[in-house]
Amino acid sequence: MQKSTNSDTSEEPLSSTCQGKGAVQMRIKNANSLHDRLSQSKSMILTDIGKVTEPITRHRRNHSQHVLKDIILPLEQLMVEKEGYLQKAKIADGGKKLRKNWATSWIVLSSQKIEFYKESKQQASSNMKAGHKPESVDLFGARIEWTKEKSSRKNVFQITTVSGNEFLLQSDIDFIILDWFQAIKNAIDRLAKHSCLPSKNLELFKIQRSSSTELLSHYDSEIKEQKPEHRKSLMFRLQHSASDSSDKNRVKSRLKKFITRRPSLKTLQEKGLIKDQIFGSHLHTVCERENSTVPWFVKKCIEAVEKRGLDVDGIYRVSGNLATIQKLRFIINQEEKLNLDDSQWEDIHVVTGALKMFFRELPEPLFPYSFFEQFVEAIKKQDNNARIETIKSLVQKLPPPNRDTMKVLFRHLTKIVAKASKNLMSTQSLGIVFGPTLLRAENETGNMAIHMVYQNQIAELMLSEYNKIFGSEED
Repeated sequence: MQKSTNSDTSEEPLSSTCQGKGAVQMRIKNANSLHDRLSQSKSMILTDIGKVTEPITRHRRNHSQHVLKDIILPLEQLMVEKEGYLQKAKIADGGKKLRKNWATSWIVLSSQKIEFYKESKQQASSNMKAGHKPESVDLFGARIEWTKEKSSRKNVFQITTVSGNEFLLQSDIDFIILDWFQAIKNAIDRLAKHSCLPSKNLELFKIQRSSSTELLSHYDSEIKEQKPEHRKSLMFRLQHSASDSSDKNRVKSRLKKFITRRPSLKTLQEKGLIKDQIFGSHLHTVCERENSTVPWFVKKCIEAVEKRGLDVDGIYRVSGNLATIQKLRFIINQEEKLNLDDSQWEDIHVVTGALKMFFRELPEPLFPYSFFEQFVEAIKKQDNNARIETIKSLVQKLPPPNRDTMKVLFRHLTKIVAKASKNLMSTQSLGIVFGPTLLRAENETGNMAIHMVYQNQIAELMLSEYNKIFGSEED
């Protein structure tokens, strides 16, 4: 084959013979085969149906690169801006509330969306190939705000999308969560400013695709996917706002009807819908239900303490776990079977705390209100024998449930005092603990401090002189 010289080789841009708009064609001629070889052409026609582009000459190729830059700018915005681990909980889906369930997620933020992975994106790539797609959140029109009401955790912010989805994101590390909040907020703000593409870019999508056809079509499909969601979210908002006022009025009317027609407490108790409570009920009411003069719960607590708590340091003075005490209280009020030897009640301070709570929540204390001033006057007497006799007389006048429960309790407390060398609970210590709990005035006045002194002294005297006041016989 004969090589052609430089002078023989020529390259000419040929004008299109089409009238108006035509296809871009480039012909390369070889001087040695001008009359024998067919001209070769390469056409690039990417237009809408029925439309063709104007011819682009060789010297205008650089112009297409500038045109593509206008398109590549938004494509670059699809790149990952931030990624890392955060605690995530989805609390609403399309406006429907969901149960909050915190889980660690690998979060990937781009300019338009957030994706949630169960593991880092590299580790999740194999799962994605198997068909496990990450959860995606469109940030277009979304709202972001700090919240304390939605979770007891610290550093929690909420993202609400236009489609009614709500997410909580959280981290214990302050600077990490602040950085995430600012990054997502910036992305949302940018989308708000550029909520729609400029018309120039839209035309360029139709005309210029070059070698980036696949990437452009992917970007185009994302835009198309957004539109139905936006329309759906708009309808959701309109329907929600329109029915909001009517729903409120409907709820108000229903509440009024319920309040006016609701049955009395007595009716509910008779029907068994509300069970009689142990805690917070009058002592005589509890005893009548049990057909006894000493509540069953008081006996069970005393039995448990005497079995495994007499030697415990600070018994009745040390507080038990309040949550466990409340759990025990709930079980008693529901009349469920109670076994204080169960491992969940192994802390004896929980049992003593529940017993003190029972006496503290009595609507009328163990020492009835009508006897309060008489007991105070008795303890004021200078003569010790006179005090003992007066108090003994008052105790005998008490209603049987009060008298018998008082006797059982103070007999138990004398056993605590007998072990004072081990539990460090003296008569005075127990008087301070039980005085205000068992004995108080119906209407407290400015003499509260003085009354407290008398309350403690009365409890101490009844402990130290138990045999003289109650007798030494056993029940």
